[in-house]
Amino acid sequence: MGEQFAQLAAWLEENPCAVDGSRLLGDPRLRAAAGSLLFLVVEPGVVAGVVPWALTGWKVAHPPLIIAVVGYVILVVGVAVLLHAFVRFVVEGVGTPAPVAPTRHLVIGGLYRYVRNPMYIAVALTILGQAMVLGRPVLLVYALVFGVAVGSFVHLYEQPTLTSQFGAEYEAYREAVPAWLPRRRPWRPDRPASRSDDAAR
Repeated sequence: MGEQFAQLAAWLEENPCAVDGSRLLGDPRLRAAAGSLLFLVVEPGVVAGVVPWALTGWKVAHPPLIIAVVGYVILVVGVAVLLHAFVRFVVEGVGTPAPVAPTRHLVIGGLYRYVRNPMYIAVALTILGQAMVLGRPVLLVYALVFGVAVGSFVHLYEQPTLTSQFGAEYEAYREAVPAWLPRRRPWRPDRPASRSDDAAR
């Protein structure tokens, strides 16, 4: 994740005029960064923050220490993956995760070389981590509901939309990279897909 933020910082250094407020609206990556930040606050912020708080009040039920520790690890990993995915959308895709402001380019770098939906997986991990840290089973049920909803969204809307937008490029990516269970090795577009290296789709 640090590498992705370094890339974004390097780009800003190479484009000092991009921080000029008068040119903000004309710079696609800055618009993408602003839009992605807004989406991060509104969408994952609500799904993985506001809703768990509404369900539990973030009141701790004192789970066993080992469960709480593992939960903290899962929570931190989820947040790190989520931020990484958002940076990829800005730096590589020049767009946002929001359907109303999609990327100009297909995002296939970083963790997207291993699995097609790291952002959704990250949100699920943050919910699961909170369930373990707080010792609140209701969040496990909520994580399951979230998973079903996201899986349906991906199947019914996202995949057809990306196929329509990116055509053969997305089809090749979809064929090579699993949706939910990561590959053991990163996919490279310049090499033929190896099904033996894929996790189950």
